[in-house]
Amino acid sequence: MPRRVTLPGAAELFRPTGTAHPNVVPNPSSPAPLANAPTESTESGSKGKNSGRVRHDEKITVYVSRDELLALEQARLELRGAHDVAVDRGRIVRAAVALALEGFASSGADSDLARRLAH
Repeated sequence: MPRRVTLPGAAELFRPTGTAHPNVVPNPSSPAPLANAPTESTESGSKGKNSGRVRHDEKITVYVSRDELLALEQARLELRGAHDVAVDRGRIVRAAVALALEGFASSGADSDLARRLAH
């Protein structure tokens, strides 16, 4: 007697869950809110400071040197200790990317981003 195990197929593993009709596919353009996403009550400051965490739909991996990672962590700690701004490294990186792209959009080839990358 062969011992074959029957495993569920992809349709069974990745089926929609919840109260929606089983044949209805959820709309991917409207992501579900996070369980710990900020709400109006937390944003108003009634329970303390808002963490500022936001759900992001895309991801990239960036490799940095040991010195760059150390500088990033030191900046995070200084923001927390000296300026009372508690953020994670990802948020610092996203802010830096936003600044670089804003500068490039307004100054083009004369921007800091273009000058750094030209060398």
